[in-house]
Amino acid sequence: MNSTSPGHQAHHHFDDAERATVYRNILARRDVRGQFLPDPVGDDVLARILTAAHFAPSVGFMQPWSFVVIRDKAVKQQVHGAFTEANAEAAQMFEGKQREVYSGLRLQGILEAPVNLCITCDRDRAGPVVIGRTHIKAMDLYSTVCAVQNLWLAARAEGLGVGWVSIYRQARIREILGLPQRIIPVAYLCVGHVSHFLDQPELQTAGWRPRLPLEDLVHFDGWGGAAPEGETLREALKRAQHRAAQGIPPI
Repeated sequence: MNSTSPGHQAHHHFDDAERATVYRNILARRDVRGQFLPDPVGDDVLARILTAAHFAPSVGFMQPWSFVVIRDKAVKQQVHGAFTEANAEAAQMFEGKQREVYSGLRLQGILEAPVNLCITCDRDRAGPVVIGRTHIKAMDLYSTVCAVQNLWLAARAEGLGVGWVSIYRQARIREILGLPQRIIPVAYLCVGHVSHFLDQPELQTAGWRPRLPLEDLVHFDGWGGAAPEGETLREALKRAQHRAAQGIPPI
């Protein structure tokens, strides 16, 4: 059967420029907090990034996600209140210098972003028995996170910033948005045009944590397995990560 037969992608290879663009998008993605502009996000653009999210992989093709689009200022104010309450609690969980650094971080753009999105997971959407979820029940949640990443990358390609807010009690978000009990709020995102994107992740720049060396996170044939004699992957990882740290596509 040739490559143009029904059921096959006719052009399944990407050329070098296309590959570089994919990698550049991944490397340029940032968690945006304080750079949102008030400019509205057009419906066509919002539709495109939501479509990208909807085309994410999902275990058993269950597509467990739904998207709550929030533009109403009153609703945003309630969510911001839920964040503020949880953020004050979170600050007390750190000590010394970490608490000081934490208190100076900007961790959300709820009120500034023109669009907020809550991406949810319906754990019952495909019924009680789902292909691929028979033994790992959390696969529906993992699938929903894939939708979040698809949306994030599509938004970056559109020049939009996205910030993931995770400091709140889920029960409060469920109450504010009227989510049924079975619906899990997986990601609360702030979306909008931005004044700029940071060169490096904000927490890295703030000294909260460095980026870990990728070559230290790769094991061979089992946890803690050393590289076999003659293995060249570790050196290739170092070269690729060095280029990526400079924002250069590793191709």
